[in-house]
Amino acid sequence: MLDTSSCAARKSSHASLCEASRAGMWVCERSRLGFFGVSALIFVVSTTVTIAWCASMSAMGEMPMPGGWTMSMAWMLMPGQTWASAGASFLGMWVVMMVAMMMPCLVPMLWRYRKAVSRTSGTRLSLLTALVGVGYFFVWTLFGIAAFPLGVTLSAIEMQLPELARAVPTGVGLVVLIAGALQFSAWKAHHLAYCRESPGRGCTLPANAGTAWRHGLRLGIHCGYCCAGLTAILLVIGVMDLRAMAVVMAAITVERLAPYGERVARAIGAVVVATGLLLIARAAGLG
Repeated sequence: MLDTSSCAARKSSHASLCEASRAGMWVCERSRLGFFGVSALIFVVSTTVTIAWCASMSAMGEMPMPGGWTMSMAWMLMPGQTWASAGASFLGMWVVMMVAMMMPCLVPMLWRYRKAVSRTSGTRLSLLTALVGVGYFFVWTLFGIAAFPLGVTLSAIEMQLPELARAVPTGVGLVVLIAGALQFSAWKAHHLAYCRESPGRGCTLPANAGTAWRHGLRLGIHCGYCCAGLTAILLVIGVMDLRAMAVVMAAITVERLAPYGERVARAIGAVVVATGLLLIARAAGLG
Protein backbone atom coordinates (compact mmCIF):
# COMPACT_ATOMS: atom_id res chain seq x y z
CA MET A 1 0.00 0.00 0.00
CA LEU A 2 2.85 2.36 0.87
CA ASP A 3 4.63 1.51 -2.37
CA THR A 4 1.51 2.35 -4.39
CA SER A 5 1.10 5.69 -2.62
CA SER A 6 4.79 6.56 -3.12
CA CYS A 7 4.61 5.65 -6.80
CA ALA A 8 1.54 7.85 -7.29
CA ALA A 9 3.29 10.74 -5.56
CA ARG A 10 6.32 10.36 -7.79
CA LYS A 11 4.13 10.29 -10.90
CA SER A 12 2.32 13.42 -9.76
CA SER A 13 5.61 15.18 -9.07
CA HIS A 14 6.99 14.14 -12.45
CA ALA A 15 3.84 15.39 -14.20
CA SER A 16 4.15 18.74 -12.42
CA LEU A 17 7.79 19.06 -13.44
CA CYS A 18 6.95 18.23 -17.04
CA GLU A 19 4.15 20.77 -17.03
CA ALA A 20 6.47 23.42 -15.58
CA SER A 21 9.12 22.54 -18.15
CA ARG A 22 6.63 22.89 -21.01
CA ALA A 23 5.45 26.22 -19.62
CA GLY A 24 9.06 27.43 -19.33
CA MET A 25 9.81 26.36 -22.89
CA TRP A 26 6.72 28.21 -24.13
CA VAL A 27 7.78 31.37 -22.33
CA CYS A 28 11.29 31.10 -23.83
CA GLU A 29 9.85 30.53 -27.29
CA ARG A 30 7.57 33.54 -26.97
CA SER A 31 10.53 35.63 -25.83
CA ARG A 32 12.63 34.47 -28.77
CA LEU A 33 9.86 35.08 -31.31
CA GLY A 34 9.11 38.49 -29.81
CA PHE A 35 12.76 39.53 -29.92
CA PHE A 36 13.34 38.52 -33.53
CA GLY A 37 9.92 39.81 -34.61
CA VAL A 38 10.55 43.28 -33.16
CA SER A 39 14.09 43.31 -34.61
CA ALA A 40 12.73 42.46 -38.07
CA LEU A 41 10.09 45.17 -37.80
CA ILE A 42 12.68 47.80 -36.83
CA PHE A 43 14.85 46.75 -39.75
CA VAL A 44 11.98 46.91 -42.26
CA VAL A 45 10.75 50.31 -41.04
CA SER A 46 14.23 51.88 -40.95
CA THR A 47 15.06 50.48 -44.39
CA THR A 48 11.82 51.79 -45.85
CA VAL A 49 12.39 55.25 -44.40
CA THR A 50 16.00 55.26 -45.63
CA ILE A 51 14.94 54.35 -49.18
CA ALA A 52 12.30 57.07 -49.16
CA TRP A 53 14.79 59.63 -47.81
CA CYS A 54 17.35 58.69 -50.46
CA ALA A 55 14.72 59.02 -53.18
CA SER A 56 13.82 62.52 -51.99
CA MET A 57 17.49 63.51 -51.92
CA SER A 58 18.03 62.10 -55.42
CA ALA A 59 15.07 64.11 -56.70
CA MET A 60 16.89 67.27 -55.59
CA GLY A 61 19.78 66.38 -57.87
CA GLU A 62 23.53 66.73 -57.35
CA MET A 63 25.92 69.57 -58.12
CA PRO A 64 28.47 68.90 -60.91
CA MET A 65 32.00 69.69 -59.74
CA PRO A 66 35.35 70.25 -61.45
CA GLY A 67 37.07 66.90 -61.88
CA GLY A 68 34.05 65.08 -63.27
CA TRP A 69 32.23 64.23 -60.04
CA THR A 70 29.02 65.40 -58.38
CA MET A 71 28.44 66.66 -54.84
CA SER A 72 25.59 65.23 -52.78
CA MET A 73 23.03 67.64 -51.39
CA ALA A 74 23.46 65.93 -48.00
CA TRP A 75 26.60 68.04 -47.46
CA MET A 76 25.12 71.36 -48.58
CA LEU A 77 23.20 74.02 -46.69
CA MET A 78 20.06 74.96 -48.62
CA PRO A 79 19.14 78.65 -49.03
CA GLY A 80 17.64 79.95 -45.80
CA GLN A 81 18.67 76.82 -43.90
CA THR A 82 20.57 77.22 -40.63
CA TRP A 83 23.35 74.99 -39.39
CA ALA A 84 21.09 73.75 -36.61
CA SER A 85 18.21 72.76 -38.89
CA ALA A 86 20.53 71.21 -41.48
CA GLY A 87 22.38 69.32 -38.76
CA ALA A 88 19.15 68.02 -37.22
CA SER A 89 17.94 66.85 -40.63
CA PHE A 90 21.24 65.12 -41.39
CA LEU A 91 21.38 63.52 -37.96
CA GLY A 92 17.87 62.12 -38.28
CA MET A 93 18.75 60.71 -41.68
CA TRP A 94 22.05 59.34 -40.35
CA VAL A 95 20.51 57.54 -37.36
CA VAL A 96 17.75 55.92 -39.42
CA MET A 97 20.32 54.86 -42.03
CA MET A 98 22.61 53.38 -39.36
CA VAL A 99 19.72 51.44 -37.83
CA ALA A 100 18.92 49.95 -41.24
CA MET A 101 22.56 49.12 -41.99
CA MET A 102 23.61 47.78 -38.59
CA MET A 103 20.54 45.82 -37.46
CA PRO A 104 21.53 42.59 -39.26
CA CYS A 105 24.82 42.40 -37.35
CA LEU A 106 23.50 43.95 -34.12
CA VAL A 107 20.76 41.36 -33.60
CA PRO A 108 23.18 38.47 -32.83
CA MET A 109 25.04 40.70 -30.34
CA LEU A 110 21.78 41.60 -28.61
CA TRP A 111 20.74 37.94 -28.52
CA ARG A 112 24.00 36.97 -26.83
CA TYR A 113 23.41 39.75 -24.31
CA ARG A 114 19.92 38.40 -23.55
CA LYS A 115 21.36 34.96 -22.92
CA ALA A 116 24.05 36.36 -20.61
CA VAL A 117 21.47 38.34 -18.60
CA SER A 118 18.87 35.56 -18.48
CA ARG A 119 21.31 33.42 -16.49
CA THR A 120 21.02 35.85 -13.60
CA SER A 121 17.46 37.13 -14.09
CA GLY A 122 14.61 36.41 -16.46
CA THR A 123 12.80 39.68 -15.83
CA ARG A 124 12.99 42.97 -17.74
CA LEU A 125 14.86 41.31 -20.60
CA SER A 126 13.11 43.36 -23.28
CA LEU A 127 13.72 46.66 -21.49
CA LEU A 128 17.39 45.91 -20.85
CA THR A 129 17.93 44.71 -24.43
CA ALA A 130 16.35 47.91 -25.73
CA LEU A 131 18.68 49.92 -23.50
CA VAL A 132 21.70 48.12 -24.97
CA GLY A 133 20.44 49.02 -28.45
CA VAL A 134 19.94 52.66 -27.48
CA GLY A 135 23.48 52.83 -26.08
CA TYR A 136 24.84 51.24 -29.25
CA PHE A 137 23.13 53.72 -31.58
CA PHE A 138 23.98 56.62 -29.28
CA VAL A 139 27.63 56.01 -30.21
CA TRP A 140 26.73 56.01 -33.91
CA THR A 141 24.82 59.26 -33.33
CA LEU A 142 27.99 60.83 -31.96
CA PHE A 143 29.85 59.73 -35.09
CA GLY A 144 27.16 61.43 -37.18
CA ILE A 145 27.46 64.63 -35.13
CA ALA A 146 31.20 64.64 -35.87
CA ALA A 147 30.77 63.80 -39.57
CA PHE A 148 28.26 66.52 -40.46
CA PRO A 149 30.28 69.70 -39.78
CA LEU A 150 33.37 68.10 -41.30
CA GLY A 151 31.49 67.15 -44.47
CA VAL A 152 29.78 70.53 -44.84
CA THR A 153 33.04 72.43 -44.26
CA LEU A 154 34.96 70.37 -46.81
CA SER A 155 32.14 70.75 -49.32
CA ALA A 156 32.13 74.52 -48.88
CA ILE A 157 35.90 74.66 -49.41
CA GLU A 158 35.67 72.46 -52.51
CA MET A 159 33.05 74.77 -54.03
CA GLN A 160 35.31 77.78 -53.47
CA LEU A 161 38.54 76.15 -54.68
CA PRO A 162 38.22 74.44 -58.09
CA GLU A 163 41.78 73.13 -57.82
CA LEU A 164 40.86 71.22 -54.67
CA ALA A 165 37.64 69.98 -56.24
CA ARG A 166 39.61 68.48 -59.14
CA ALA A 167 41.68 66.49 -56.66
CA VAL A 168 38.62 64.95 -54.97
CA PRO A 169 38.39 61.83 -57.20
CA THR A 170 42.01 61.02 -56.35
CA GLY A 171 41.31 61.70 -52.68
CA VAL A 172 38.33 59.36 -52.75
CA GLY A 173 40.52 56.65 -54.25
CA LEU A 174 43.10 57.16 -51.51
CA VAL A 175 40.43 56.92 -48.79
CA VAL A 176 39.13 53.67 -50.30
CA LEU A 177 42.69 52.33 -50.59
CA ILE A 178 43.47 53.12 -46.93
CA ALA A 179 40.14 51.63 -45.84
CA GLY A 180 41.02 48.42 -47.67
CA ALA A 181 44.47 48.27 -46.07
CA LEU A 182 42.85 48.74 -42.65
CA GLN A 183 40.99 45.46 -43.15
CA PHE A 184 44.32 43.61 -42.81
CA SER A 185 45.38 45.28 -39.53
CA ALA A 186 45.55 43.73 -36.07
CA TRP A 187 43.49 46.73 -34.89
CA LYS A 188 40.65 45.67 -37.17
CA ALA A 189 40.95 42.04 -36.09
CA HIS A 190 40.76 43.00 -32.40
CA HIS A 191 37.57 45.02 -32.73
CA LEU A 192 36.00 42.51 -35.13
CA ALA A 193 36.61 39.69 -32.63
CA TYR A 194 34.91 41.69 -29.89
CA CYS A 195 31.85 42.32 -32.08
CA ARG A 196 31.63 38.66 -33.09
CA GLU A 197 32.03 37.19 -29.59
CA SER A 198 30.91 39.66 -26.89
CA PRO A 199 29.57 38.68 -24.46
CA GLY A 200 31.37 35.36 -24.61
CA ARG A 201 29.75 31.94 -24.43
CA GLY A 202 28.78 31.06 -20.86
CA CYS A 203 29.27 34.67 -19.72
CA THR A 204 26.81 36.13 -17.22
CA LEU A 205 25.91 39.80 -16.85
CA PRO A 206 24.00 41.60 -14.09
CA ALA A 207 20.42 42.43 -15.00
CA ASN A 208 20.52 46.16 -14.36
CA ALA A 209 20.18 49.31 -16.43
CA GLY A 210 23.70 50.60 -15.79
CA THR A 211 25.34 47.42 -17.05
CA ALA A 212 23.03 47.34 -20.09
CA TRP A 213 23.84 50.95 -21.00
CA ARG A 214 27.60 50.45 -20.61
CA HIS A 215 27.45 47.23 -22.62
CA GLY A 216 25.64 49.06 -25.43
CA LEU A 217 28.23 51.83 -25.41
CA ARG A 218 31.09 49.31 -25.56
CA LEU A 219 29.45 47.49 -28.44
CA GLY A 220 28.94 50.78 -30.27
CA ILE A 221 32.54 51.90 -29.77
CA HIS A 222 34.04 48.59 -30.87
CA CYS A 223 31.62 48.40 -33.80
CA GLY A 224 32.40 51.98 -34.83
CA TYR A 225 36.14 51.28 -34.77
CA CYS A 226 35.66 47.98 -36.58
CA CYS A 227 33.59 49.66 -39.32
CA ALA A 228 35.67 52.85 -39.51
CA GLY A 229 37.18 52.07 -42.90
CA LEU A 230 33.95 50.84 -44.48
CA THR A 231 32.02 53.80 -43.05
CA ALA A 232 34.62 56.19 -44.47
CA ILE A 233 34.02 54.65 -47.90
CA LEU A 234 30.31 55.31 -47.53
CA LEU A 235 30.93 58.92 -46.56
CA VAL A 236 33.25 59.72 -49.46
CA ILE A 237 31.39 57.77 -52.17
CA GLY A 238 27.89 58.90 -51.27
CA VAL A 239 26.26 58.98 -47.86
CA MET A 240 22.81 58.75 -49.48
CA ASP A 241 23.76 56.37 -52.29
CA LEU A 242 21.61 53.25 -51.89
CA ARG A 243 24.04 51.09 -53.84
CA ALA A 244 26.95 52.15 -51.64
CA MET A 245 24.84 51.54 -48.53
CA ALA A 246 23.88 48.05 -49.69
CA VAL A 247 27.47 47.08 -50.48
CA VAL A 248 28.84 48.43 -47.18
CA MET A 249 26.02 46.80 -45.19
CA ALA A 250 26.65 43.47 -46.91
CA ALA A 251 30.39 43.68 -46.19
CA ILE A 252 29.84 44.54 -42.52
CA THR A 253 27.24 41.80 -42.06
CA VAL A 254 29.27 39.08 -43.78
CA GLU A 255 32.45 39.73 -41.81
CA ARG A 256 30.44 39.67 -38.55
CA LEU A 257 28.33 36.59 -39.16
CA ALA A 258 30.21 34.35 -41.58
CA PRO A 259 32.63 31.68 -40.28
CA TYR A 260 36.27 32.75 -40.12
CA GLY A 261 35.41 36.42 -39.88
CA GLU A 262 39.01 37.63 -39.95
CA ARG A 263 39.65 35.86 -43.25
CA VAL A 264 36.44 37.29 -44.66
CA ALA A 265 37.52 40.78 -43.55
CA ARG A 266 40.83 40.35 -45.35
CA ALA A 267 39.10 39.13 -48.51
CA ILE A 268 36.88 42.22 -48.38
CA GLY A 269 40.02 44.29 -47.84
CA ALA A 270 41.60 42.86 -50.98
CA VAL A 271 38.55 43.84 -53.04
CA VAL A 272 38.50 47.31 -51.49
CA VAL A 273 42.23 47.86 -52.12
CA ALA A 274 41.76 46.88 -55.76
CA THR A 275 38.82 49.25 -56.02
CA GLY A 276 40.87 52.08 -54.50
CA LEU A 277 43.69 51.53 -56.98
CA LEU A 278 41.18 51.50 -59.84
CA LEU A 279 39.65 54.80 -58.64
CA ILE A 280 43.06 56.43 -58.39
CA ALA A 281 44.02 55.22 -61.87
CA ARG A 282 40.73 56.47 -63.28
CA ALA A 283 41.21 59.85 -61.60
CA ALA A 284 44.69 60.11 -63.07
CA GLY A 285 43.28 59.33 -66.50
CA LEU A 286 40.68 62.07 -66.11
CA GLY A 287 43.43 64.49 -65.20
